[in-house]
Amino acid sequence: MSFVHLHLHTQYSLLDGANKIAELLPRIGKAGMPACAITDHGNMFGAVQFHEAAKKAHVQPIIGCEMYVAPQSRFEKAGRIDDYEAGGNYHLVLLAMSREGYRHLCQLVTAGYREGFHYKPRVDKELLRELGGGLIALSGCLRGEVAHNLTNGQPERARAAAEELARIFDGRFYVEIQDNRLPAQERVNRELIALARAMGLPLVGTNDCHYLRPEDAAAHEALLCIQTGKTFSDERRW
Repeated sequence: MSFVHLHLHTQYSLLDGANKIAELLPRIGKAGMPACAITDHGNMFGAVQFHEAAKKAHVQPIIGCEMYVAPQSRFEKAGRIDDYEAGGNYHLVLLAMSREGYRHLCQLVTAGYREGFHYKPRVDKELLRELGGGLIALSGCLRGEVAHNLTNGQPERARAAAEELARIFDGRFYVEIQDNRLPAQERVNRELIALARAMGLPLVGTNDCHYLRPEDAAAHEALLCIQTGKTFSDERRW
C-alpha cells in the first residue's frame, strides 16, 4: 500500500518546520511515494520551490496550507492566541485540487494577513464558504476544531464543527487521524474514527511531518525553544 504525506511542514513554517525542500523531495522520490503535499503554517512561501523540486524528483506536488481559523470572525481580535472563544485560532489543512483551488488558497492566505491577523494570519468560516471551491479540507491536528473539542470532552461541539466543515467542503472534508505517539492523540484518534463512521465521513491518516530524519529531532526542538522562549534545560517547556 502506498502512502502520501498530506500534512507536512517545511522550513517555511517559521520556527517550527525543519524540513529543507532541497533534501525532502529527493528523499520522497527515493521512497517511492507518488505525491507529497506542502502544508506550511499560514503561508505559501515555499510553494514554487516545492513544486519545482517535486517535478525534478518525479513526485506529484500537492500545494496546500495549514490555515489558522478564527473561532468566530476574523475581525474579532480581542482575546489571547489560546482564547478559542475570541482571538485565538484552530488549525485546518487545505489542499488545492485544481487551478481554482490554488487561486482560492492564495486568496485565503492573503486575507489572513490583510484582514484576520491577530498573533497569526487567520481566516474564518465566512471566507471558507466564499473561497472553498477546489479545495480539500482535513480536520487537522489536536489544534483542529474537531479534535480540540474532543480533547476537552465536548463531543457535541466536535460533531457540530465536523458537520459545518462537511457542509462547507461538500464531499471534500476528511477527518484526520495521526500517529505521533502522544497519549492524547491516541485517545482522540479513537473518538475521531467513531465520529467519522457515525457521520459517514472519510478518514485520512497523516504524520504532521516537521523534520526529515530521526537525528533532526534536536534541531527541530531548538526551533521550538526559540519560538516559545524556552531552553532545553526547562523540563516543563511543553
